[in-house]
Amino acid sequence: MNIVDPQARIADLLGLLNVLQNSYNGKTDLYKLEKDMEVDLDDLMPIVYTANYLGFVTVGGGDIIITDKGIEFLNANVRKRKELLRESLKKTEPFVTAIELKTFSLYDLKDALEKKGIYIYASPEGIYDLQMTITEWGVYSGLISRSEDNLYKVNYDKS
Repeated sequence: MNIVDPQARIADLLGLLNVLQNSYNGKTDLYKLEKDMEVDLDDLMPIVYTANYLGFVTVGGGDIIITDKGIEFLNANVRKRKELLRESLKKTEPFVTAIELKTFSLYDLKDALEKKGIYIYASPEGIYDLQMTITEWGVYSGLISRSEDNLYKVNYDKS
């Protein structure tokens, strides 16, 4: 199941794609990337998995490779980046469930995710992680907006 990792941030995505493209010509070994970036693999993997689920990189055989979509995202202006991100998020959780709900509170979304067997937000800090993910990725991309009554609304009709 494709899920945006709660620890992944857009700045991390940009950094990963930038380093991958400009320092490694678009392809490198994950362990080399970890060593060169001086980051623990456990800290690197949330953005690697998220970038993979969003279609910006592929991962296999220990290698990470930037995709054409990843290069397009990296070279795009802010408006185009948001568009590419918005389209990719529509295929990943928690955004698939958010689209199904259309309007929701964080607790509504958490409950709907758990009904689908997605428990990544079930921890004590789960609501905070969900809020960060929805805001960082969904609101930034324009897929979701937040209303004054603390509800979130999807700005996309899948019909």
